[in-house]
Amino acid sequence: MTVGDNMNEIGRTFTSESVTQGHPDKVADIISDAILDAYMAQDKNSHVACETCVTTDFCMVFGEITSAAHISDDEIEKIIRDTIKEIGYDNPDLEFDGNTCEVENRLHEQSADINQGVDRGDEETGAGDQGMMFGFATNETDSLMPYPIDLARKLTNKLTELRESGEIPYLRPDGKAQVSVNYDKDGNVVSLDAVVLSTQHDETMSENQEQLKEDIREKLFKAVIPQELMTEDTKEHINPTGKFEIGGPHGDAGLTGRKIIVDTYGGYARHGGGAFSGKDCTKVDRSACYMARYIAKNIVASGLAEKCEIQLSYAIGVAEPTSVMVDTFGTGADIGDKSMEEIVRENFKLTPDGIIETLGLRDTSYKQTAKYGHFGIEGLPWEKTDKVEDLKKYIKN
Repeated sequence: MTVGDNMNEIGRTFTSESVTQGHPDKVADIISDAILDAYMAQDKNSHVACETCVTTDFCMVFGEITSAAHISDDEIEKIIRDTIKEIGYDNPDLEFDGNTCEVENRLHEQSADINQGVDRGDEETGAGDQGMMFGFATNETDSLMPYPIDLARKLTNKLTELRESGEIPYLRPDGKAQVSVNYDKDGNVVSLDAVVLSTQHDETMSENQEQLKEDIREKLFKAVIPQELMTEDTKEHINPTGKFEIGGPHGDAGLTGRKIIVDTYGGYARHGGGAFSGKDCTKVDRSACYMARYIAKNIVASGLAEKCEIQLSYAIGVAEPTSVMVDTFGTGADIGDKSMEEIVRENFKLTPDGIIETLGLRDTSYKQTAKYGHFGIEGLPWEKTDKVEDLKKYIKN
C-alpha cells in the first residue's frame, strides 16, 4: 500500500473520528474500566458489567458484578474520583470536578441466570452473551489499521499529551479529531481531503482563536500529520464553532459504550454493536472482538491477505462459536483447497477460555484501552503477530 502519491486520481474519500480522554463518553468508558481493573486485580475470575453515566458535577456507576474481591463503596468512590482527576477534571470551574462532584453507586450482583451459563465449574466457560463480533486489519498503515482512524487517534492522543505536558497550557480535557482521507482507485492513500480538530480551552482563548489555531497547526498538525498528504486542497477546520470553552460532562452527558466506532475501526469495517468498557473477558462482546482483531492482523501480517475482516458469533452459555467468517475482499493469497475459515479454526482457539488463555486477558489492564485506543496500540496482547510463521505455510508457492 503506497501513501502520498498526489498524482493519482482520487477514487473515494473516507472519514473517521477519534476523541480525547476528556470527551464525556470516554470519561464514562475510563471510569468503567478503572472499576473493572480494580476487581480483576483482586480476583481474576471476576464477572463485571459496569456502566457509567456522567453529567454536570455528577457521576453514577451501575451494573452487575460477581466477584470474590472485597471493594467497599468508599473504595469505589475513591476509584471514580481519582480517575476523573487523572483525566484532568480537577477544577471547579469545569463544572465537573473529581474532588467535589456527586457520586452515586448502583452496582449489584450479577444475574444468576446469566452466571449459570458462563461459570460451569470444571467445564468449558460458556459465552457471556449471544451476538456477532468483528475484527479487521489492512496493510495501509504500519499498525495494520485503516489510515483514517489511525491518524485521527494519533491526533487526539497527541492533543492530550500537549495538554498534560503544559506545552499548550490553556487546553482543557475535552476534544475530538476527524480525518477525511482520499484514496485512489487502487485503494492507496493519496492525500487528506479535510482535517477537523475541536479542542476545549480556558476562558483566555475565547477571544483569541487565531492564536489557538496557530498553536494547533504548529504543535499538533505538523508533529503528527505526514506533510506530503497535505495539499492546497486540504481543508482545515480548527474549533469551527468559534470557541469551545464549555465541554466535558458539563457540556454534554456521557455514557459508557457510546463510542463503539471510535473504539474500533472508525467505521471502515463492520461492527457487531457491542461495547467494550466495563466488561470482563468472559463477555465475548469484548474478548471475541479482540480475538477477531488478533486473527485478522496475523492473516495480513503473514501475507495471506492484504485486507481481512473476521466475524465470530456466539450463543449465550455455549463455548464454541456458532459461526466463523473470513472476508479478504479479493486480496487473499493462493491457499489451495483449504478455506480461510478452516485455517482460522486450525490455528486459533475460539472458545471464551481459549481466547482468554491465548491473549492473557485475565492479566490485562483495561483502563489503558479506553484512554488510548483498543486497536493499533503496541503492547496490547491482541496486537501481537506471533502466528505469522504458522500461517505462512498455507500460502502455495
